[in-house]
Amino acid sequence: MATIESIKNDLSLPYLERPASSTAKQPKALVLLHGVGSNEQDMFQLAPYLPEDFTVISPRGPFVLGAGRYAWYEVDFSSGKPQINATQEAKSREDIQHFIRQVKEKYNLDTVYLGGFSQGAIMSFSIGLTQPELVAGIVGFSGRILQEIRPLLQPNEALKQLRVFISHGTQDGTLPVHYAREAKEYLEKAGVQLTYHEQDMGHQISGEAITKVADWLQV
Repeated sequence: MATIESIKNDLSLPYLERPASSTAKQPKALVLLHGVGSNEQDMFQLAPYLPEDFTVISPRGPFVLGAGRYAWYEVDFSSGKPQINATQEAKSREDIQHFIRQVKEKYNLDTVYLGGFSQGAIMSFSIGLTQPELVAGIVGFSGRILQEIRPLLQPNEALKQLRVFISHGTQDGTLPVHYAREAKEYLEKAGVQLTYHEQDMGHQISGEAITKVADWLQV
């Protein structure tokens, strides 16, 4: 795992980077977003298991929750359903879009995938479905599609080139699996190129899911 000294600050969000192999014929990037209360180190642990022709980039969320704990927006579960800070979510959406454009310019890339876990998956869905021209695909581990951004989603015709991978645990007690099933139904109707997996697990990323994503990225 990368050390804290490896954090880069030359783009609009602090991030960790695993460069693509120097022999990669068609370099691409995968930007991975952490969940609420985590940091850039978390998703970066997946980098060794992902294809070598991808530059893997893990940025840090802008909202500080505590020491080493960050978020893309604050969320309140006290009502039994997640209530988001919509202003912070909109700001982070803009920040991540800008960051992706910077990544494309810095690495001279056309193809960038966006993914994440939990809140990171939520942000990935929000950006991919509202700005499908910005990313080639979305990886969503244990996430959901926000009701708040549905009025902004692009029409089906614009989404047909978008690839989406979803992995969700049937025992997830944080974001129950019905969120993934709702997303699956919505995305199938939208006509995206969807790969969907459920596993008997909680709110987590399994080794099996990482292997499936690695294979999916190489198609």
